[in-house]
Amino acid sequence: MPPRPADSLALVTRVQAALRAPGMPFEVEQTPDGPRYLRAPRTLRELLDATLTHGDRTFLIAGSDRYSFAEHHGAAASLASRLLGTYGLRPGDRVAIAMRNLPEWQVAFWACQAAGLVAVPLNAWWTAEELAYALDDCTPGLVIADQERAGRLVPWATTHRVPVLTDLTGLPRNGVAPEVRIAPDDLATLLYTSGTTGRPKGVEATHAAWCAAATTPRFFAATSVLCAGGDPATARPQSVLMTFPFFHVAAFTTMFPLMASGGCAVLMHRWNADEARRLIAEHRVTTFAGVPTTALGLLDAADAAGDELAGLTLIGTGGAAAPPGLAGRIAGRFDGRIAARNGYGLTETCGGVLANLGARYLAHPESIGRPAPALELRIADPAGRPLPEGAIGELQLRGQSLFRGYRHNPEATEAAFTDGWFRTGDLARVVDGEVYVLDRLKDLVIRGGENVHCIEVEGVLTTHPDVADAAVLGVPHATLGEEVAAVVVLRPDATAGPDELRAHVAARLAAFKVPSHLVLRTEDLPRNPTGKVLKRQLREELCSGTRRRGAT
Repeated sequence: MPPRPADSLALVTRVQAALRAPGMPFEVEQTPDGPRYLRAPRTLRELLDATLTHGDRTFLIAGSDRYSFAEHHGAAASLASRLLGTYGLRPGDRVAIAMRNLPEWQVAFWACQAAGLVAVPLNAWWTAEELAYALDDCTPGLVIADQERAGRLVPWATTHRVPVLTDLTGLPRNGVAPEVRIAPDDLATLLYTSGTTGRPKGVEATHAAWCAAATTPRFFAATSVLCAGGDPATARPQSVLMTFPFFHVAAFTTMFPLMASGGCAVLMHRWNADEARRLIAEHRVTTFAGVPTTALGLLDAADAAGDELAGLTLIGTGGAAAPPGLAGRIAGRFDGRIAARNGYGLTETCGGVLANLGARYLAHPESIGRPAPALELRIADPAGRPLPEGAIGELQLRGQSLFRGYRHNPEATEAAFTDGWFRTGDLARVVDGEVYVLDRLKDLVIRGGENVHCIEVEGVLTTHPDVADAAVLGVPHATLGEEVAAVVVLRPDATAGPDELRAHVAARLAAFKVPSHLVLRTEDLPRNPTGKVLKRQLREELCSGTRRRGAT
C-alpha cells in the first residue's frame, strides 16, 4: 500500500539517506568541483562492457528487428574497429550521428565510446542549414546517418570531403572492441543546444560526467522501489516504450538503467498514441518514457479505447514541465496501479539530476523533486549570493555530471558559471529540500520537450523584407506545455501575411520552431527604458485573448 502523502517526504528522505550512506552503492566523496560518486564506472566503455553480463536478453526492439545485449555489444565493437581501421579515425576525433530512433543509433553511439571517439548526436529534425552549422562547428571525421538525414547532409559532406556512412545493418554482431586507452576526463560527447546568441552551442561532456549520469537514474529507481516496499535486488528488469529521441538527454536518462539492469527498449518510428497502445500490449511494456505531450496523448487514446494499459506500472516524463494535474490523472485513471515520475535535467547536466516520484509526486506535483547524490544545488541572487530556504532566485548546480564547457565559446562558458556553480537560468525556490521551478531567466520556449530559442526565430523573421521588428515568446498549451508565438511589426506598405511569414521561417528552421501563433501589428513593440522588449506584457495580451490585425 503506498504511503500517505503526509508521510511521503519523511520516507523519501530516509530512503535516500540510506542509499547514499557510507559503504552503500550511491556514496559520494566531496571534491573541489562538488560531490562525486565513489562506485560509478570510470568510462562509458566500462559501462558498455558491463552489459555483456546480460548476454542474450533482448535489449532493443524495433518492428521485427531485435538486438540482444551481446549482439548490440558485438555490433558496436565491430563498428568501433571499422571506425579506427577503415576510416582512420583516432581517439578524440568526432563522429556526428544523425538518425531516427533506430537500433543502429545505439550501435553508432556506443561504437564511438568503445573506440575513444567523441559522439556528436545531432537533432534529427534540423534542416540542412541547421545541420550544416553544427557540422561546421564540430568538424567531424565521419558522419553516420540514416537515408533521410543523409539527403540533408550530403551537400555539406561533399563540400568538406567527409565520408557519410548510411548502412549499419550488415555489421557483424560478434565483434571484439579495439584496445584503446580512455581516461575519465576524456570527452565522450558533444551535444548541441540553443544558447544566448540564438545559435546552437556545443556542450562538451566527459566520460566521468556521463558515468554520473548513468548512476543517477539507478539511485532514483532504487528510491522508487524501496518507497513502494520492494527490494531493488529482486526487482525485475523493466521494458520501456522509448519515445524520447535518442539525441535528447532525456533518452540517455532512460536508457542507462536498462543497460545496468538488463531491461529492454521498444522503439517507435514516429509517435502515434494508438501504435503506442499496441506496442505496450504486444511487448508487455512496464514503463512509458516521453515528454508530457506524448504521455497525455497516450492517456487520451487509452480513455477513448477503454484501454487499461495492462502491464504498465510507470509513466515517466521529462524534457518539459509536466502539467500539475498529470500525476493525479494517472493515479485516478488507473487506481494507483500506474505510478508517475517527473524530473529535471539539462543538456549541460547530462540529463536528469532531480526527480519527484511516488506518493510525494502525487502530493506535490508542482515540485521537480530532490537532487541526486552527486549534485549540489543552491538558490542565488543576481550577484551570486546564496539565498535562504524559501527565497526565490536562480537555481545553480555543481557536481560530477556537469559539462566541461561550450565548444569554441569561452565567453559563453565563463558566463555559465559563477564561482564554479552552473547557472541554469531557471528561477526556483527550495522548500523541505525539494525544488520548485517558477520561471525561466533564459529566453527559451520549451515546446513539447524541444528548446526553441526566441532570438533565433526573431532573427529569421527579421530577414523578411516586410518585417521591421519581431518578438517571439512562449504561450501556454494544454499538451505541449508551451507553443511558439510571434508578434511582428510590419514595415509601411508591407503585404506579407501570417502564412507567408510562417513559410519564411519554415524554409530556414525546423518545424517545431515555426510560430503556431503569429500576430501582426503596426505600432512599435513595448519596451522598457533600456530597450528590452516587454515580453511579459505581450504574453498577457496574447493569453487574455487580445488579437490584432492578422492574428492566427
